[in-house]
Amino acid sequence: MPAPFTDEAGHFPGLSRIGALLADPGRAAMLFALMDGSARPAGELTLIAGLSPSAASAHLARLTDGGLLALTVQGRHRYYRIATPDIAAAIEALMNIAEAAAPQRPVTKPARTVPLEMRHARTCYDHMAGEVAVRVFERFVDDGLLVIEGDSLDASPDGAARLRDWGVDIGALRARRRRFACTCLDWSERRPHLGGALGAALLDSWIAGGWVERASRPRVLRITPTGQREFDALTAV
Repeated sequence: MPAPFTDEAGHFPGLSRIGALLADPGRAAMLFALMDGSARPAGELTLIAGLSPSAASAHLARLTDGGLLALTVQGRHRYYRIATPDIAAAIEALMNIAEAAAPQRPVTKPARTVPLEMRHARTCYDHMAGEVAVRVFERFVDDGLLVIEGDSLDASPDGAARLRDWGVDIGALRARRRRFACTCLDWSERRPHLGGALGAALLDSWIAGGWVERASRPRVLRITPTGQREFDALTAV
């Protein structure tokens, strides 16, 4: 008889099932494309994964039934997105593990396999990741705008004032069921960037202010000339 809190394979409940869902390259490609926080139609995900329509439909059904994707039907179209921020965070964490566990490559080849545009700035579900995001987070901490205490992360009074200048409603974010702010290990930079509700609100603010634009390539963000000036001023020593 299985021990309490284990599945038939002896693991934590559902762990082997989730692992099986993530193990297929086609399903992994679909999940990666949706890590920009978007909702995409089945046809687009089919092309991204390089699958036949019937195979893609079966994979999307498995991901939805498994709780990793949420489905929205609009007329004849079916749109899929990552089901929750927690699932997106778990996928990002697995990407960190995959990058760290990758076989060592010959020194004659580039050490970085992440495309430069994605390494510079990209989405991590609904907040910003990459070089720019890491630099901004480090400056927030160095300037005392964000305070780290153990596993907790919060805005200081000066930080709250700066965030209000960017149109971020701290009170509304704290009232949400989602975690207010947290660190998120950046899988290309191997250092943390800002996640949680605050990270998402800042990205929305920077897009609205014309600092950042979404590129046509999934997950890639483009820093505008205005944004480059603002981020350079923000992170200047």
